[in-house]
Amino acid sequence: MLEDCKNALERWGGVHSLIDRWLDQRRALLVSFIELKEACDAELEAVSKARIDTFSELLMDYISAGHFEVYPQLAEEAKAFDDESALHIAAKLLERLEMSTAMVLEFDEDFASPVRCQQNLARLPAWIDRLAKGLTQRFALEDQLIARLHAAHSPQQMKSPA
Repeated sequence: MLEDCKNALERWGGVHSLIDRWLDQRRALLVSFIELKEACDAELEAVSKARIDTFSELLMDYISAGHFEVYPQLAEEAKAFDDESALHIAAKLLERLEMSTAMVLEFDEDFASPVRCQQNLARLPAWIDRLAKGLTQRFALEDQLIARLHAAHSPQQMKSPA
């Protein structure tokens, strides 16, 4: 997953500061995810609520930035270019993103309080596996969204052959 994040940053980095910041958030999220997974693998009972909270906060911030900043901005860009097919594709991709959004909200709720965290700690390894799959799919969909709604309208793509 981390390698895919580097590839996405290479592909889309520098194109737009909002996307750059969001991809930086993705990278920080993945680093935190890997640290949580390693701690979970090493000694589950020693995983602290603070470590889970750090990951959960990064996860929620990333998801929120996508839904409330990046996706609307990409849609506005497609509208500005009167790209109806891109908007149609975006709507389909956003529907598919909703499944992982629901999963993230469920994870956050399962570990929201110290009591719930203690009750659900044994389920953390299964959550890690589930999140790994869900986030991998989410990142791929988001990369498609960026490609269709932003990269297609970049100055390099808009140049016509001479």
